[in-house]
Amino acid sequence: MSHALTPAHAADYLYREAHLLDRQRFDDWVDLYTSDAVYWIPAWKSEHQPTDNPETELSLVYCASRNALVDRVWRLTSNLSVASMPLARTAHSVSNVIVEQAGDDTMDLRSSWTSHVYNPKYKSQHVYFGSYEHRLQRVDEGWKIARKKITLMNDFIPTVLDLYMV
Repeated sequence: MSHALTPAHAADYLYREAHLLDRQRFDDWVDLYTSDAVYWIPAWKSEHQPTDNPETELSLVYCASRNALVDRVWRLTSNLSVASMPLARTAHSVSNVIVEQAGDDTMDLRSSWTSHVYNPKYKSQHVYFGSYEHRLQRVDEGWKIARKKITLMNDFIPTVLDLYMV
């Protein structure tokens, strides 16, 4: 991605992330993140209030660095995680991408998302949906994801929830 980040380029970045997840190109997906990236899916405190702090409150998923994402991807692809095999098939849709704040080296985005998940092991399907908050940051290689917060609106999880499903 070029060094000039327009709102359209930023939205394309989010679409590319979804595309990589749906194709299960997890190594390429992890490459979209900075080394100190935070990936967070907060739990819900109440019906309308998610948790605020991943360090002190419950999270559905919390990865405090890119290395934590790499570790999770390794577990997914190593065939050692029995609960994850076979991997579910997904189809993500990202929409309503809004630039909340933009500077020379960062851009904060909000968007809506839906992910259709088919679990071949149980021959079941489920739809997850919610909102994303991304912080894109300029680094030597171009633009990368420095922070991703995923608010899962329907947090009833029928079997398993993993990074690539939301």
